[in-house]
Amino acid sequence: MSLGKRNALPRRPRRDEAERPFWISFSDLMTALMVLFLVAMTVALLAITDEISATEDQKAAREDDIAKLMASLQIATADFPGITVRGRVVDFGDRARFDSNSHKLSEAQARLLRTFVPKVLAAARDPLGEKWLKRIVVEGFADARGSYLHNLNLSLQRSERVLCVLMAGPPAPDALNDTDRQQVRDLFLVSGASFNALKESAEESRRIELRLEFLELGETRGPSRQQALDGDSRCPLDL
Repeated sequence: MSLGKRNALPRRPRRDEAERPFWISFSDLMTALMVLFLVAMTVALLAITDEISATEDQKAAREDDIAKLMASLQIATADFPGITVRGRVVDFGDRARFDSNSHKLSEAQARLLRTFVPKVLAAARDPLGEKWLKRIVVEGFADARGSYLHNLNLSLQRSERVLCVLMAGPPAPDALNDTDRQQVRDLFLVSGASFNALKESAEESRRIELRLEFLELGETRGPSRQQALDGDSRCPLDL
């Protein structure tokens, strides 16, 4: 082969020149993927932020509804001096005070309960009550005298006494009607606080309160009992 022909052979491309287009395309691909990742993250963060904002709005609306419901109960106490609403608690104060080491209420106190509690039941039947009210807890309290277990039992008996008063049918003075008594049965629970929440004096500590509990967001109320009243309104505390 002549020297001229040998010099005419094509020059082989350098390795870096052959690979350079591939690396440029790969770099562009990585940049595009990074941009897509940032866009996806931005969309996800916006969705989470919107969800949190919506939940906070729902919580605020729930608190506003509950505040309105409690305000309506506060208005209802205007005709019952001595009964007050504190937050989500109805305090009967001196109007339902117990004697020392006793779970009994006077006839006047019993009539007061049977007159006032229908106001609470009316609030429970209000659209806001239907939407949020979960249950009503009757809390009995005792003073610091006596043992802890004795006072715990006594406070429970005081709560039970309130239910006995409310479930009493005719001929009890101002007896609740059947609809109200069924609602009491469905909504009310008893609780005893012994002397864990003392007032300034022993007399003030021997009291009862109604604590209203409300559904959380997404929580549903359990099914109500459909059974008719059994007709036996005798209080077990008196048997």
